[in-house]
Amino acid sequence: MVDVRARFPGIAEGEYQGWARFDGPAGTQVVDTAIEATAAWQRSGHNANSHGNFAAAEACDALFARTQATMGELLHADPNGFMFGPSTTANVFSITRAIGHDLQPGDEIVCTALDHDSNISPWLHVAADTGAVVRMAPFDPATGRLAVDAVASLLTDRTRWVAVTGASNAIGTMPDVTTITAAAHDTGARVVVDGVHLTPHAPVDLAAIGCDVYSTSSYKWYGPHAGVTWIEPGLLDRLHAYKVRPADDHGPGRLMLGTASYEALAGIDAAARFLLDTGMDAVVEHERGVFARLLDGLLADDRVTVYGPHDLDHRAPTLAFNVAGHSPADVARALAAQRVAVWDGHYYAVECMATLGIEGAVRAGIAAYLTTDDVDQLLAAVHELA
Repeated sequence: MVDVRARFPGIAEGEYQGWARFDGPAGTQVVDTAIEATAAWQRSGHNANSHGNFAAAEACDALFARTQATMGELLHADPNGFMFGPSTTANVFSITRAIGHDLQPGDEIVCTALDHDSNISPWLHVAADTGAVVRMAPFDPATGRLAVDAVASLLTDRTRWVAVTGASNAIGTMPDVTTITAAAHDTGARVVVDGVHLTPHAPVDLAAIGCDVYSTSSYKWYGPHAGVTWIEPGLLDRLHAYKVRPADDHGPGRLMLGTASYEALAGIDAAARFLLDTGMDAVVEHERGVFARLLDGLLADDRVTVYGPHDLDHRAPTLAFNVAGHSPADVARALAAQRVAVWDGHYYAVECMATLGIEGAVRAGIAAYLTTDDVDQLLAAVHELA
C-alpha cells in the first residue's frame, strides 16, 4: 500500500506531529479528502434540506443518494437500506425501539459477551419493556474466541433476534458472523451485526454475510463523527417506526429522527471513497504487518499480559494488555508522556471485561496511517516502565 500518512493532517502537521496514535479504535484521524469535502459542502451554499423544489434542496437529495451508493459499493449492499445518524448507539436504540413494538413476552434475543455495549444495552432495555428474554453467548476468555456454537446453542423457536459483533473493539476477535447468521436464519431469527470495528479492518460483503442489520461509524474509518446503519430494505419498511407524522413512510427517513447532517454525509462519502480507492486488501495487508510487530513485541515482555487471540487469524489489529505492577491508567499516562496515545478502561466492552476477570486494560489499535516506527515508539515506552 502507498504510504498514506501524509493524507492525515492531524498527525502530519500541527501539534501532534511525532505522536504515535494508537487511539484509533475510539476514533481515527480524518483523511484529507473528507476534511475538504465537509468544508466544501458548507461553503457551497447547498445547505438546505431534502425534498425541495430549488437547486440547493436538490443538491441535498443528490448527496444523500450518492453517499448511499458509495456505502453500498463499500459494503456490497443495496444502497436503499442505508440510514445515517449521530452514532451507531443512537441508530441501534432507534431500531431496537421499532423492533420492540413486535416483540412478545417470552420472545428471545441472543447477545454476546464480546460486544460493545451499544449492541447489548438497547436489547436489555427493549426486553425489559416487552417481557422478552436476553440470552448472553459467552466467549472463551483464554483464547478470546467466540465459537459459532456458543451462539447457535442458544437458538430456539422463540429466538427473534441475534445481536453479534463483527469484531471486538476491545480484543480484536472477529467471529464467524456469516455462519452465525445462517444458523439464526435457519431458526427464523434475524441478525444485527455491529460492524463498527470490522469495517476499517476487513473487506465487508453484506450480501455474503446475509445479516438483516449492519452498523458502522465513519469516524472509525477516517471520516466524520456519524453513524451509518444498513437495514434490509424490506425489513426497513416493515418496522414500526417511532417518528413524526410528516416523516417518510418508506425508506431510511422513517428511522432517522430529523434532518440529516449533510456536511457529515459529504465527509462519509469521501472517507468511504478513500477506502475504496486505497483498496481494503491493501489496508489489511499493511495493518497486519504493523500489528504483527506490536503483538510480538508485547508478547515477548514477560511483564505484559495480552488479552484475546495471540495470533493474526480472524482478528482486527487491536489488542488489550496490562503491565504487571501498573494500573491501566498509569500505563496510559506514562505512554502519553512519551507521545504515545492509547486508551485505558473498558471502552464500553463491559461484558468482555467481566469475562476476562478484569476491570480494564490498556488498548492499542492499528490504523492505516501507523507504521512500524510507531510500534517501536510504543514498545520502547512500555519497556521503560519501572
